[in-house]
Amino acid sequence: MNPDLADLNALLAVARARGFREASRTAGTGASTLSEAVRRLEASLGVRLLHRTTRSVTPTEAGARLIERLAPALEEVAAALGAVDDLREGVTGTLRLNVPVSAARLVLPTILPGFLAAHPGITVEIVAEDGFVDVLASGCDAGIRYDERLEQDMIALPIGPREQRFATAASSAHLDRHGRPTHPRDLLRQPCILGRFASGRLTSPWEFERDGDVIRIEPQARLTVGIGGATDLAVEAAIAGVGVIHLFEGWLQPYLTSGALQPVLEDWWQSFSGPFLYHSSRRLVPPPLKAFIDYVRRTA
Repeated sequence: MNPDLADLNALLAVARARGFREASRTAGTGASTLSEAVRRLEASLGVRLLHRTTRSVTPTEAGARLIERLAPALEEVAAALGAVDDLREGVTGTLRLNVPVSAARLVLPTILPGFLAAHPGITVEIVAEDGFVDVLASGCDAGIRYDERLEQDMIALPIGPREQRFATAASSAHLDRHGRPTHPRDLLRQPCILGRFASGRLTSPWEFERDGDVIRIEPQARLTVGIGGATDLAVEAAIAGVGVIHLFEGWLQPYLTSGALQPVLEDWWQSFSGPFLYHSSRRLVPPPLKAFIDYVRRTA
């Protein structure tokens, strides 16, 4: 008994798709070819591995036991062969990442240029959006999100700065008109600029912290913009004196440095943990993603 590796992969593909036709779409192999591979494997092992009906295909008890042990073993084989390919001819392919706009602006610019220089055979596609999405269903290999928004059954790897802060700022003209706040509750009497996620949720309440004292406020919105594409509009509006803005410190830092914006309540700015690169724990890691993970780990 010496089953062919391709036949074992065919069994796994059909079992995961719960059908020969469905498996053929993802495997890039004809349904009849997959069916013949499974029949050949069953003949080799002398036991039926799949229950076949006109509506579905499900593993038999023997098939389920084999598949349970087979899936991780085949993934290890594929990973080992992939590692050899990497050494022989370099990694090639496309890496697709789904990231929030903040990560596209504040995290990836310090990582992607070096990664692309180290892997000339890889192309990268970035989908920047702030909504909560199913990374795999969206056609991406991995995503970047903050810990409270990680999907279940995902492997997470720290990426970028491990600590960030929310900064609060306003223009000098705004502070001259409305006064400089000395406590977060002072912002309740000032016009502010809020963001709205694609889900409809506002970037409110604003949260501040000092010496263990946490204050949450619901500011009055003079202007509300969509998070992501319109965030730069919010910054420009703050510079023009429309209201107080509350955003990633890294996003506002150039304007704080230039003096276009003035820090507000800086001793109350709250820190939070940095983002994570995450990918499915149920799926073989594609070579471009593996190369990116290795690069992030080496340069962390």
